[in-house]
Amino acid sequence: MQDRKRYFVVLAILAVLALVYLIRLFNLQVLNKTYKVKANQNALRYITEHPARGLIYDRNDSLLVYNDAAYDIMVVPNELREFDTMELCRVLDITKEDVRKKIEKAKKYSYILPSIFEQQISKEDYGFLQEKMYEFPGFFVQNRTLRSYPNPIAAHILGYVSEVNEQDMENDNYYQMGDYIGKSGIEKAYESVLRGEKGRRVVLVDVHNREVGRYENGAEDVVAVPGTSIWSTLDLQLQRYGEELMAHKRGSIVAIEPKTGEILCLISSPTYDPNLLVGTARPKNYAMLLEDPKKPLFNRALMASYPPGSTFKLANGLIALQEGIVTPSTIYSCSGGGYHIGNHVVHCHNCGGLNIYSAIQRSCNSYFCRAYYNILSNRRKYKNVQDAYTAWLDYMHSMGFAQKYETDLPYELKGSIPTAEYFDKKYNKSWNGNTVVSMGIGQGEAAVTPLQMANMLAVIANKGYYIKPHVVKAIGKKDNLNTQFSEKIVSKIDPKHFQTVLEGMKLVVTSGTGRGAQIDGITVAGKTGTAQNPHGADHSVFALIAPADDPQIVIFCLVENGGFGASVACPIASLMAEKYLKGEVKRTDLENRMKELSFR
Repeated sequence: MQDRKRYFVVLAILAVLALVYLIRLFNLQVLNKTYKVKANQNALRYITEHPARGLIYDRNDSLLVYNDAAYDIMVVPNELREFDTMELCRVLDITKEDVRKKIEKAKKYSYILPSIFEQQISKEDYGFLQEKMYEFPGFFVQNRTLRSYPNPIAAHILGYVSEVNEQDMENDNYYQMGDYIGKSGIEKAYESVLRGEKGRRVVLVDVHNREVGRYENGAEDVVAVPGTSIWSTLDLQLQRYGEELMAHKRGSIVAIEPKTGEILCLISSPTYDPNLLVGTARPKNYAMLLEDPKKPLFNRALMASYPPGSTFKLANGLIALQEGIVTPSTIYSCSGGGYHIGNHVVHCHNCGGLNIYSAIQRSCNSYFCRAYYNILSNRRKYKNVQDAYTAWLDYMHSMGFAQKYETDLPYELKGSIPTAEYFDKKYNKSWNGNTVVSMGIGQGEAAVTPLQMANMLAVIANKGYYIKPHVVKAIGKKDNLNTQFSEKIVSKIDPKHFQTVLEGMKLVVTSGTGRGAQIDGITVAGKTGTAQNPHGADHSVFALIAPADDPQIVIFCLVENGGFGASVACPIASLMAEKYLKGEVKRTDLENRMKELSFR
C-alpha cells in the first residue's frame, strides 16, 4: 500500500512537471515571439527609411531645391562572410585598400548596426549591383535622396548638406553615422524643419542576401515622415539676373523689401553652382572651391566688412539732423579744396555753400566732415568727446550697424564700428572730432557688411524702422507665413528727418552723381559711394530706394575695385530695380555693358 502511494505521488509530481513544461513551451512557441525573432534575426534586416528633405521654393512658387533618388551601399560587419573582394572593387570602382579601410571604419562604429560603405551610387550602378548582392553577404542597398538644383543660383543663401560628424551626432541623437545635415544657408537654419522623421523597414532576406518580403507583413515597420517644404523670400528671376550682372566681378548685391524685411536677392560674387556640392563628387569639388584664390565659398554679403564710403553720409546726415547740429536750411561752405585739419585736407570739389539736400546730391566731403565734427564737439549736450561719440554710436546701432540680426542667416558677421574705449586706447585719451573725422564720410575705422547697408536703406525707406532681414517667407504652406521676424525695430531718429534725406537722394539721381540710376516712369532715390581700398583700386558703391515715394525695394551694390560709384555699382543697382519693378529691362545696351565688365 505504501509503495502504491509513493507511486501516485511520483506520478503526480511528474505530471505537474510535464504540465509546467508544456505551458512553458506553449508560451515560448506560441504566445511569446521573442525567441522566434531571435531565431530569425540572421534572416531579418532592419533598414532605416530616410525621409525626403523638404523642398525649397522662391516667393513666387518657383522650385529652387528638390530631391533626386540616390543609393547607399550599407555593411553590417557581424554579417560579413567570405566574398569576392576584387569583384566588389570592380563593381564600385574602388581599391582593395578602400574596402579594408571602409570595413574597419564600420567595425569601429558598430559590429551589429549597419553603416555606410559607399555613398550615393548612380541609378545604373544600383541596377547592376542589385542582381549581384547575393555574392556579398553582409552588404545591402539603402535608398537615399540627393539635393538637386534646377537653377544653378543662390548657392550662398540656399546652402548645402553634407555627412554628419561626431559633433553633430553628440549634439542631436537623431543623427547616426552616414546621415546628412544642413551645413550652411537655409539648409542649416531650417534643418529641423527640412529633415523630416526617419522610418524603419524590417525585411526578410534569403540565404543569398536578397530581400524576399516584409517581416510580419510590415507590422514592425515605421513610416518615414517627409521634411516640411519652405517658401523663401527670394525672387528667382531677380537673383539670377543679379548673378549675371556680377559675373567676372567681386562684390555683393543685397535687395530687401523694406516693409517686411524680406530679402529679395542676396548675391555674393564670385559664386558657384550648388550642384557641385552634391553626390560623390562633393569632397573633391569642395576642396577645389576652398582652394580657389577667388574665394567663391566666402559669403561677401554677410561676412565681408567694407568701408561704407559716401553712402555712410546718409546715416551721419540723419544723426546731425536729430542732434540739431544742422537743419534742412543750414549752410556749410566747401572751398579751398576740401575740409582742412591743420596741414591735412580731406579733399572735395569746392562745392560752395551747401545745405543738406545739395550736400547729399553732390556728396560733399566738406559738409559731412564739418557736421560729424560738430556732432562730437557738442559740449552743450555732452561733457566730452567720449560721451558724444557713444551717443553717435548708439544712433548707428539703432539703424542696425555693428551687430548681428540673429535671424535665419547662418554665419552672419557684425562688421566693426569702434567704441570710444577703442579710441581712448589708440590715442591715449587724447582725441577729438577731427581725429576720427574720416568716419563722417564712411572711411577710417568704420567697416560694415553689405547686408547692414541694405538694412539702413530699409530704415530710410520706412522712415525710421526696420524688420530684421530674413530669407524664409512661409513654412509648410505658402499662406503659413513665417512670423518670427515681424517685429518693427524703431531707430532713435525722429521720422520727420527721413524725408529730408530722401529728397537729397532724389536729387542725386535727377541731377547729381547718380544720374545713371534713372528709370523711365519711376522716381528713384540713390547715393553713390567710392570706398577707399588700401589693397588696390577703390570699390564702387551705390545705394538705391525705389519708387522713392512708395518704396518697394531697396538695393545696396558694391563692386570691388570698380572705382567710382557712378560708373559700375550705380547702373547695376538701377538695372536690378528696373528688372524687379517692371519685370523686364529695356536698357539692353547698358545691361550688356555691365555684364561684360570684369574686375577680377
